[in-house]
This record gives sequence, structure tokens and C-alpha cells, in this order.
Amino acid sequence: MNETPESIVAITRCTDYSRANVAEAVAKQFELLGGIEKFVSRGDNVLLKPNFIAPRSRDHATQTHPAVIIEVAKRLKDFGARPFVGDSPAWGNVFACADKLKLSEPLKKLGIPVRQLNNPKKCKIAGTKVGISSVALDADVIINLPKFKSHQQLVATFAVKNMFGCVSGKMKAYWHFAKGKRAEDFCELLIEIYRFLNPALTMIDGIVAMDGPGPINGRTRPLGWLIGGADPIACEIVCSKLIGAKPNDFPIIRTAKQIGFGCAQADGIKVLGDDYKQRICTDFEPAELIPIRFSLPRVCKSICKQILLIAKSRRRNSTDSWT
Repeated sequence: MNETPESIVAITRCTDYSRANVAEAVAKQFELLGGIEKFVSRGDNVLLKPNFIAPRSRDHATQTHPAVIIEVAKRLKDFGARPFVGDSPAWGNVFACADKLKLSEPLKKLGIPVRQLNNPKKCKIAGTKVGISSVALDADVIINLPKFKSHQQLVATFAVKNMFGCVSGKMKAYWHFAKGKRAEDFCELLIEIYRFLNPALTMIDGIVAMDGPGPINGRTRPLGWLIGGADPIACEIVCSKLIGAKPNDFPIIRTAKQIGFGCAQADGIKVLGDDYKQRICTDFEPAELIPIRFSLPRVCKSICKQILLIAKSRRRNSTDSWT
């Protein structure tokens, strides 16, 4: 990532997922950040990487809301880029997650493919080899569309961890085992995966967030913000401020500061857009923390369970003509 003395974060107020309000908020994000042409070129094959962790409906705050995905995709397509939506969910597959959100048909009507982030390629990251989806690697540009959520292993996740979804299949569970003994080691792996994939832009869906026992079963609660920027750590720090938390309370931010990634100092961030200081959420409920490290039996069971789901997703990738 190209670091600058001042990292810009755009924050736009959006209190619901109505088409008009989300479209306005997304347009304002791109305007504040210098225009869509700053991040993509016409003809680019652009991976939109939402948070598709498990098949849950849009009534939950488990996944990135379809309204945000659709509006970003439409703006990219209107600009002349070629967006597609892709992920490798921890549970289920990308098609099940999109179907549960009632996202598949709207995207199909727009001619925007949905793809499983499979076919991993071994890439040297943080001194080790990590299987990153070749689908993600082949994209010209990645735009990261995470969900603003509490997390039982990392306090909360805002920007960085969503790119862990580019690790194919249940290898994510393996890395919880291999790097999960110390939070710093796991967070450094997450950061280095983000650095390696280098998304051009992160835009965080904090319109309705999740607190409590996230990232799947927490409480759905209104927050009312889209947060965007090219520097994910600057975005993470601004997100922490939206809930009245100290940046150093979050392992990812602490680790980024330790290894010198991104803008890890609040005074180096320039926030543009709507004033948030009078709308800070003061009762955001943090998750009760559990160990990051998965047991080896859990990893093995998880991998076996996912084999069939990955096979199904491959068949769908080859049979869906609109992809």
C-alpha cells in the first residue's frame, strides 16, 4: 500500500437500506475519496469482496447487505468496469449466501456474476505459503466490502479481516489453528494477506451493525454509517471511534501499529463527510472473547464438512451460464 502522511477516510450518514439512500451514500463515498476513476479503470475486472460468512438473511447483520453490494456494482458497471461478486464463506458457499440475501436475481438482471473464490494458488505471505483463490488473484482490482461487526476472537472486525475470505475453503480453519496461539501472529497473517491482495478501496457497511457474540450470532442494531478509504487501518480506527472505543483495544489495530502497516495513529487521519462526533454509539456491546486457535479435531471436522460444499460450488460455477 502507498502510505501518505495523511490517510483519508470518508464517512457518510445512511440510516436505512432504501435504494435511494444507499445510492446517495455510495455516490458520496466515491466523491469524497476522489472519484471512482481513482480506484478502477474502464474495462477492469473488479472483484467485489463482501462478507459472506454464512447463509443468513438480510434481516441479520451477519453479511454485507445486498443494497450496498448492488449500488457499488452498479456504479462500477456504469463507469465501464466489469464487476463480479465473490467470496469463500466459512459456512456454505457463495451461492447459498447470495440466495439467502435475495441478491442472486438482482445481480443476474444486472449481468453481474457471482463466483466462489476457489482454485487456490500457493502464495508466499508472511514467510509461509498460503492458498489464495486464483479467482481473486486474477482480478484487476479488488474492492473490499466488509460488515461492521463484533467478533468473539478479535473484539470487532471492520476492514482487514474480510480479505481472509480470499483464502479458499476450510484452510481458514487451518490458519486459526496454525497461527491462533498468539493474537499478534494471527493478526499479522490477516494484515499480510490484506497487503498481498492490496484492495484499491474498502467500504464498510455500518448502516446496520452487529454487536454482542459476533461474527454470526450477535445482535442486529442500527448504526447508520458507510465508512470508506484506501487505508484499512485508518478505516478501522475511525470505526472504533464510532462506538466510543479505544483503537488499542483491537488486536488488528495494535498489530498494524507494531509492524508499521497503514496509518495507525489517529492524528494522521483526515476524516471527510458527515460529522459523527454527536452520533457516537455509546452502548455497543463487545463480544465475550474466546480463543482464536481452533483445536485440531475441530479443523479436521470442519474441512471434511466443507469438501462437499466446495464440490457443489464448482459444479454451479461451471453450469451457471450467466457467470
